[in-house]
Amino acid sequence: MDHTADLMVKAYGKTLEECFGNAGYALFDQTVDLSTVDTTEEVDIRISEEDIEDRLYAFLSELLFIEDCDNVILKEFDVGFEGNDVICKAKGEKLDRSKHRVRSEIKAVTYHMMDIDPDTPSVTVIFDV
Repeated sequence: MDHTADLMVKAYGKTLEECFGNAGYALFDQTVDLSTVDTTEEVDIRISEEDIEDRLYAFLSELLFIEDCDNVILKEFDVGFEGNDVICKAKGEKLDRSKHRVRSEIKAVTYHMMDIDPDTPSVTVIFDV
């Protein structure tokens, strides 16, 4: 979705868990062409927050941290909820600039205009680019 200098994404799924995974996919798809990424690395993620907006923010921020610090690009997400926890097994591979086409950089996840709709289900989030 167009939104000034930032990037707004609306992710759908059959469940909110799937929406979280699809938002994660969108985050990485904006930075790298995911069609060139294999699934040779597996990452386990667990975050805990009181409310659902904080869980989405923390989950996506953790994915961004993994990309920035570990140089891993993820493209498959198996997300589940356990109480206030988001649990995810994600797969991807280390960034290889000779193999992967880098698109842009996402600097941060924001709360601005964040929306989580359990009825649709869908999540809307804005990334600072």
